[in-house]
Amino acid sequence: MVTNITNFGRSGLSDWLIQRVSAIVLALYTLFMVGYLLLHPGLDYATWSGLFAQTWMRIFSLLAFVSLAAHAWIGLWIVITDYIKPTGIRFVVQIAIILAIFIFLVWGVQVLWGA
Repeated sequence: MVTNITNFGRSGLSDWLIQRVSAIVLALYTLFMVGYLLLHPGLDYATWSGLFAQTWMRIFSLLAFVSLAAHAWIGLWIVITDYIKPTGIRFVVQIAIILAIFIFLVWGVQVLWGA
């Protein structure tokens, strides 16, 4: 039996819904970025910087970052609880993953909204 020490009271339905919504957000963001790159073959720094200077793009990117973090956490949590049975080891691995995802999320926000 798996002990849910870092489940935080979520249900399988909420995990499923977060996975699906975050996947849709990430798919839309990917399609937008691919489309933008295809429509701007001579992309330069000024155009790229202008895109990310717009508030709607920063918000869209932030939503994509948060979606990626949530999607990654739920996916990795499922894999870890399936394959790492000893509670202590599983807890350490989950804490390391939470820390890594948090660092990447903060770094992304800093790059996106920083000076």
